[in-house]
Amino acid sequence: MAPDRADEYIDAHVHVWTPDKSRYPRSGRDRDAQFETASFTPEELFANATPCGVKRVVLIQMNFYGFDNSYMLDAIKKYEGAFCVVAVIDETAPDVSRNMHTLATLGVRGFRISPGDKPEAWLDSPGMATMWKCAAETSQAMCALVNPDALPSINRMCGKFPETKVVIDHLARLGASGPIRDSDVSALCGLARHKHVYVKVSAFYALGKKQYPYEDLAETIRRVRDAYGASRLMWGTDCPFQVENGNTYAGSIELVRDRLDFLTSDDRKWMLRRTAEEVFFKAS
Repeated sequence: MAPDRADEYIDAHVHVWTPDKSRYPRSGRDRDAQFETASFTPEELFANATPCGVKRVVLIQMNFYGFDNSYMLDAIKKYEGAFCVVAVIDETAPDVSRNMHTLATLGVRGFRISPGDKPEAWLDSPGMATMWKCAAETSQAMCALVNPDALPSINRMCGKFPETKVVIDHLARLGASGPIRDSDVSALCGLARHKHVYVKVSAFYALGKKQYPYEDLAETIRRVRDAYGASRLMWGTDCPFQVENGNTYAGSIELVRDRLDFLTSDDRKWMLRRTAEEVFFKAS
């Protein structure tokens, strides 16, 4: 079935940053790291996204900005309607719940969480419990950057907070460090039992063979689609990293829009726009 090219697409995963370190200082993790891309401003993003029909984008906080989400929040104000934000906040702060409510009014529709080097106990703190409980009240999503070994802890939290929206980034990074293991795919598919868990089908440059046209990911994506349904999957590039080392923005969207013959026209609409719209933009 031919893909629907008339839709305005949504990229559910992009990082932006500026070389202006005086106005937007870097104080978080990776603040001294040297990236291949010196900057990736909203304008540089649009130069890649607009020719591919992408009109709206979910911005994800960069590690080196720490808990200062101001660059993304300023982008929301400058380009009204184009962006919503997944922020990073301090879970240990005594006013974390109030902070979440305040950020919701500014266009923050989710919060990035990651286990670091503690995939088993990373969600067990009182602050995390507060965040998951509050997120259900504000309709914000807990957006998890994880490897497959962290999925059991997410499963436990989903059981404790069944009304909280959870978004798994980058297919749980299946195949990021080696072959895609059947057991890892099964673990990701197993989370589909929780009705508010969503998965980003994204960062193709970093998964599996890590080479365009990324069709080696087809069977994994099919299994995840079968488990969740396309209405709980959303496409994203993970730019600017998607456009480095010979990869392209167009190459990412092509996999979902033009390839993967098992996807129906309706599947493509959900993955390229509707799911991200429901989870992030309609809640704004």
